[in-house]
Amino acid sequence: MAERPVVLRFVAVVLVVAAYDLWVLGHNSFNSVARQTQVAPTAATFAGADACASCHPLETGRWRTSMHARAMQKPSRESVAAPFAGERFSLHGVTSSFSQRAGRFLVRTDGPDGVVRDFDVAYTFGVYPLQQYLIAQPGGRLQTLGISWDDRPAPDGQRWFHLYPERPLRAGDVQHWTNRSQNWNFMCADCHSTNVRKGYRADTDAFETSWSELNVACEACHGPGSRHIEWAERARRENARPATDEGLMPVRMRPANEEPTWTMDPATGIAHRNPPRTSHVEVEMCARCHSRRSQLTDEVDAARPLADAYLPVLLDEDLYFPDGQIKGEVYEYGSFLQSRMYANGVTCSDCHEPHKPELTSTPDDTCGRCHAATKFATPAHHHHADGSAGGSCVACHMPARTYMTIDQRRDHSFRIPRPDLTTKIGVPNACSSCHAKQPASWAAARMKQWFGPSATSRRHYGEAIAAARAAAPDAQSKLLSVVNDGAMPAIARATAVSLLGRWIDSESAPAVQQARHDPDPLVRMAAVDALRTLPEPQRALLTPLLADPIRAVRIEAARALATLGGIVLGNTDRARLAAGLADWQSVQRFNADTAAAHVNLGSLHAERREFELAKQEYETALKLEPYFAPAAANLADLYRAQGRDDAGERVLREALHKTPDVSMLHYALGLLLVRQRDMPAAIAELRRAAALEPGNPQMQSTLALALANGLPH
Repeated sequence: MAERPVVLRFVAVVLVVAAYDLWVLGHNSFNSVARQTQVAPTAATFAGADACASCHPLETGRWRTSMHARAMQKPSRESVAAPFAGERFSLHGVTSSFSQRAGRFLVRTDGPDGVVRDFDVAYTFGVYPLQQYLIAQPGGRLQTLGISWDDRPAPDGQRWFHLYPERPLRAGDVQHWTNRSQNWNFMCADCHSTNVRKGYRADTDAFETSWSELNVACEACHGPGSRHIEWAERARRENARPATDEGLMPVRMRPANEEPTWTMDPATGIAHRNPPRTSHVEVEMCARCHSRRSQLTDEVDAARPLADAYLPVLLDEDLYFPDGQIKGEVYEYGSFLQSRMYANGVTCSDCHEPHKPELTSTPDDTCGRCHAATKFATPAHHHHADGSAGGSCVACHMPARTYMTIDQRRDHSFRIPRPDLTTKIGVPNACSSCHAKQPASWAAARMKQWFGPSATSRRHYGEAIAAARAAAPDAQSKLLSVVNDGAMPAIARATAVSLLGRWIDSESAPAVQQARHDPDPLVRMAAVDALRTLPEPQRALLTPLLADPIRAVRIEAARALATLGGIVLGNTDRARLAAGLADWQSVQRFNADTAAAHVNLGSLHAERREFELAKQEYETALKLEPYFAPAAANLADLYRAQGRDDAGERVLREALHKTPDVSMLHYALGLLLVRQRDMPAAIAELRRAAALEPGNPQMQSTLALALANGLPH
């Protein structure tokens, strides 16, 4: 099941096909002159995979056996991988069992009230290497059971296991299967079914979720196909096929004039694409579900850029190592954007069969299609014995990490191993995964010996990101070198721009301002992040982004400019600001099933000094997700603004009781205690905050300032 980031960034599956003009002849009975009348076309609708099969039998046949086709299914003996034959699973004092009765698949486990009882499996979820099970709950909710079936072969697989085995989970715990964090409607639905409408009703805190097809079918990627089918049927009836169905065909992954060929360069042993890739439709189509991102809407036109409907995350600290290697569950897109493959025009379907998204051959053979085996699949290149683990392309260039306890996923940044970066900034390296007993310095020396000094001396953006995370003295200069290097991946430059927001001054400001005009929307969004904390007169630098062609950039700029106060805008910019802010608020209402959306709305009300409305939003956030620390921190700060620190202290201490290791809560409580002149207690909280977040310069400087002013050490 997909995880969500705390900040609002997340996917839907609806594609809107561009309209076409339909002309019909009309007869003027008064002057007998033929005339043409334009008739508005009807919007395309979802027709279903069966309607595609007659014309596309090969693609349909491949799809029917794919994991996409089985992403979500009604429970049956064919679709349920687990035996459900009376097995029992015990963990931390709770024993669950699995059985069948009259065609029903039953799980007996502890429910939302802690009472152990039977629950019906409503749907299967996923296929391999694990299968989860969805349980229907009140309010239209489908919840993912934490106990899952390991469908790998025995002896390692064919067993029940828990996704969160580390500690006891009871009803009310954030990771218990009945909690909102395990909710299918908001966490998973848009990537496991077709044409999903979340249908959340904030007034009743209930879902009316709908879909066209239960699984990931043809139109999940190609868009609603009714008009394409009408065109095909008309052509069949008339026994004539027009040269093109422009405007009728659902979304194409590649433009018709961009079907590539890959030509091997004998000198380098590397193939080159012809023609160059100009379209990002295919990669961004896959990214809708194969990325860590937040959803802005479930009205999606896949022919439009990804950031029109989603906010992809950058190389955030809890998700990626400083050098961009995968850390949290981030899927493939953010890694692929860092790769030389992406930079040189490779798309997903160059390696994966698009209608059955598996590799077109074995992993190393797939690499060999563009990297000549005579040059690269030899000990002269990989310096390991043929057939050994170290001789595998993917072992060195696509190291794997395990998620969901048993699910191994490979890093798609296709990076060259850099054990020298392990010694410099503490990131993992592929060499040490096999040579665990040897220090990284040993592996770095071998790399230098084999490939020359450049193998361990090339500048890497990870060094700048690591310096920024640690608030190092040279962080700003290192970040600027990344931002100003157009050869760096856009996602790395965007991350550097965002981090520069901590050091905006006369040296960094020109680079951040220039980032507003970058061709890549990720960089422009990062510029908004970096500039939003400036005083209002300087924040007006973001005004041009109110007209940005990408929706995510526009609405983030509008939110940053929402309280310009005395700054006078022209009529055009005022209208753009109003439209952008209204769109931003509609995104929060769409995500009103999350605490983060209510915190976002509460923050806007607080900035406008609409304190009662802000309080209502923060309290709603805590009601939805009692463990969501930003809601507690913001509510306490709202009380501070009203001179009610006593109420704020109660909020913070209650939140810390639930989530004791959240730095922002300790920091907020420390500042509150300073205001109350309880210095020993304040120092203890500030110390705890700084220890939990050593890379946060504000927390570190606040603690240092307190200690420098004579407070107890």
